[in-house]
Amino acid sequence: MADTEEIHEHFMREAIKEATRSFEKGEIPVGAVIVHDKKIIARAHNQMETLHDPTAHAEMIAITQAAETLAEGKRDHRGSLEGATLYVTMEPCPMCAGALVLSKAKGLVYAAEDSKAGACGSLYNIVSDDRLNHRLSVRKGILADESKQLLQEFFKTLRKDRR
Repeated sequence: MADTEEIHEHFMREAIKEATRSFEKGEIPVGAVIVHDKKIIARAHNQMETLHDPTAHAEMIAITQAAETLAEGKRDHRGSLEGATLYVTMEPCPMCAGALVLSKAKGLVYAAEDSKAGACGSLYNIVSDDRLNHRLSVRKGILADESKQLLQEFFKTLRKDRR
């Protein structure tokens, strides 16, 4: 994987695998992976219905896993994700964007924009707000069509089931 675009696509495909797991469990199909030193250190998918927890977004679960992984064997580690990049299939909401800022993640790569709740450029821009003490590099649109297709299929199925 020489070129950055190929690297981003590789890791986004891993996030899409997580989103597919979410879809199969009847959850909104959002998946995430966190990469540090070119290795995946966390994998997660939405589990709000499964866990009966409105905060169980893929990003939040992945952030927790990554912080635990990076803290292993380090007594003074405070949960920082410095040097880590989150790959997620849909633009993070305000809660998840705030968590990324607080965790001091290095970067964010997302597939589909979220015009209703996106907080990384669409509706809000929490991850690049100069008033906060940390900002992330952001790359959007990586494998957006694949991600949108999964989301559209999920909501189409959901609407059919409700009839």
